[in-house]
Amino acid sequence: MGKATDQFQGPVQSLLEQLSSMADGFFKLLPLLAIALIVVFITWMVAKGARKIADRVTAKTEIRPSLKALVDTLVTIFVWVVGLMIAATIILPGLTPASLLAGLGIGAVAIGFAFQDIFENFLAGVLIMIRKKMRIGDVISCEGIEGRVEHITLRETHVRRLSNEVTIVPNSMLFKNPVQILTDDAERRHEVVVGVSYDTDLEEAREVILKAVEDAEGVNTEKRIDIFAFEFGDSSINFRVRWWAGSKPLAMHQTRDTVVRSVKRALDNAGIEIPFPYITHTFKEPVPLARKADNDAEAPSTGD
Repeated sequence: MGKATDQFQGPVQSLLEQLSSMADGFFKLLPLLAIALIVVFITWMVAKGARKIADRVTAKTEIRPSLKALVDTLVTIFVWVVGLMIAATIILPGLTPASLLAGLGIGAVAIGFAFQDIFENFLAGVLIMIRKKMRIGDVISCEGIEGRVEHITLRETHVRRLSNEVTIVPNSMLFKNPVQILTDDAERRHEVVVGVSYDTDLEEAREVILKAVEDAEGVNTEKRIDIFAFEFGDSSINFRVRWWAGSKPLAMHQTRDTVVRSVKRALDNAGIEIPFPYITHTFKEPVPLARKADNDAEAPSTGD
């Protein structure tokens, strides 16, 4: 009985000693934890102050709002990384900055494989914010998405479509695919096709169309207006008409409307026809039944 009791008390005594050692270690660690928490709190205060300082510095420059947001984010991340490294070395005195950086490097590789898409969008967002093109407010077109850029973050870009819906686009899509920036300049070139009938004097038609485009509201007459006869259509000679006007979609629709109405009115006044497609129907005369019967009777017969 005494031997069995000794065998039972041995593991219990060992467990109690381990728990006691853990409790002693925890109580010894409490001051270090308190210091680490103080360091984390100081880091939070420093990050907040550093962000305000970065805001004041960037406010004096002419860099874009998206780039200002990138600077604020990078400053905040840097302060937090330094503060958390200091807190970790306080809690674990044997942990050196070199070993911590090595561990972070290995962990970053593992996390990079696990969250490849997230990091890809993050890096694409950084590069989009750094490059000069595609500012907030620009109208862009990419992979069937067309609209105004409202907000650029480190992971995604918010594009407000012309029909007022918001599309959240991953930054990697905007970085890897061609992006057409429609409002990169204040003006861009627009065009329509105008057809005149084949019996029209093309020189006269060209002069009439040119004068009509110059008189249209919204057209920049200081830049060249192109009137090119370029195609023999099915029922018309087609002119390609090109002019410069505002680059925004609304300006495009407005100037096209004024140009089309002005050209139509000018051609009508000049007596120049804008033909619609012609369709020619050919009818064959049917063969009378009596003639068909006579032809069948006259046909030679073949015997066996």
